[in-house]
Amino acid sequence: MTLTIQELATICDAIAIQGNSQTLIHSAADIKSAAPEQLTVLSDTRYAHYLPDSQASACIVKENALPDNIPEHLTLLICKDPEISFINAVNALHPAHSYPNQISPKADIASSAELPRQLYVGAFASIGEHCEIGNNCVILNGVYIGNNVKIGDNCCFHPYVVIYDNTEIGDNVTIHAGTVIGADGFGYKNRKDQHIKVPHVGNVIIGDNVEIGANTCIDRGALGSTTIGTGTKIDNIVQIGHNNEIGNNVIICGQTGISGSCTIENNAILAGSSGIADHIKIGHHAVIMARSGISHDVEPCTQVFGSPAKDRKVAWKELAALGKLPDLLKQVKLFEQRLGQLEQTAEKPDVTKSES
Repeated sequence: MTLTIQELATICDAIAIQGNSQTLIHSAADIKSAAPEQLTVLSDTRYAHYLPDSQASACIVKENALPDNIPEHLTLLICKDPEISFINAVNALHPAHSYPNQISPKADIASSAELPRQLYVGAFASIGEHCEIGNNCVILNGVYIGNNVKIGDNCCFHPYVVIYDNTEIGDNVTIHAGTVIGADGFGYKNRKDQHIKVPHVGNVIIGDNVEIGANTCIDRGALGSTTIGTGTKIDNIVQIGHNNEIGNNVIICGQTGISGSCTIENNAILAGSSGIADHIKIGHHAVIMARSGISHDVEPCTQVFGSPAKDRKVAWKELAALGKLPDLLKQVKLFEQRLGQLEQTAEKPDVTKSES
C-alpha cells in the first residue's frame, strides 16, 4: 500500500519534521538499504552513522534523541516508541493477504460441523464431525481438523496444520505450517523388557492471542489437558509434552523441548534449545538461557544458564574459570618439574660432611 509520510505519521502517532511530508512511501526497509520512497527506523543509536548517507524518504526516530547530520531530503517521524511505531507503519504499508469468504469445493467437511458465513477454507482441508468454528477464520490448504474441535474467531491455520480431536482453541490464534496439535504424549511403561504404551485420552486447550510457529508439536494430556495460556508465543520446532501447563505471555524459542507435566508460569522466557525435564516448575518472569538443561525447579524472576542449569552469574564465572584451565595446567606442570628438581637436590648426599 502507498501512503504519504503525513498519513504514516498519523498511523505511528508521530510528528513529521523537515523534508516533504506529502512524499509517497510504498514500502519499509532497514536503515542500511532503504531507498527513495521507503521508510526506515533508527531504534538503536549504534546505527546512527548510516543516517547521513541514507537515501530513505522518511525515518522514525525517538523524541529527544535526534541524530546529527540529517540529510535535508529526509523527513523525520518523531515518536515515543520507534519500534512499535515502525511495526504499525510496516503493517500499514504491507497489509496481510486477505481471503474471501468461501469454502473450496475440494475441501472435506463433515455435515455436523458448525461453520460461520465469514470463513475461508482452502482446497484439501478437512474438518471433522461436530466441530465449531468462529467467524473470520482462515483454514488454508491441506489443514486437518479432527472431531469435536472448537475454534474461536479470527484464527489462521497455515497449510498442513494438524489438529487432533477434542482440541479447544481461543480467538486470534495463528498456527504455522506443519504444526501438530494434540498427538499422543510420549508415555510408556517398561514390563519384561517391553514398552507398554500409556493411553492419552486428554486434549489440548489453547488460549486467545497465541501464535505457534512451523513444525511445532504440542501433545495432548494423558487424562487431563495440555494448556497454553493467553498471549503465549511459541517458535518453530518446539516440542511440548503431555499435561504441561504453559502460562500467559510465555515466550518459547526454537528447538526447545519440554517434558511432561511441567508448569511454566506467566511471562517466563525459554530461550533456544532449552531442555526441560518432567515435572519441573518454572516461576513467573524466569529466564532460561539458550541451550540450558533444567533438572530442578526455577524460582520466579531468576535467570539460569548451563546444563545442569544454575544461576546465570555463577555459571558464567565457572565458564570463565574453565577458559583459564589450559594455562593453569601449564603452570601446574612447571611447578611439578621444579618440585621434582628440588626433591632430587635434597636427596643428594652432602659430600663435604662425609669426607671430614
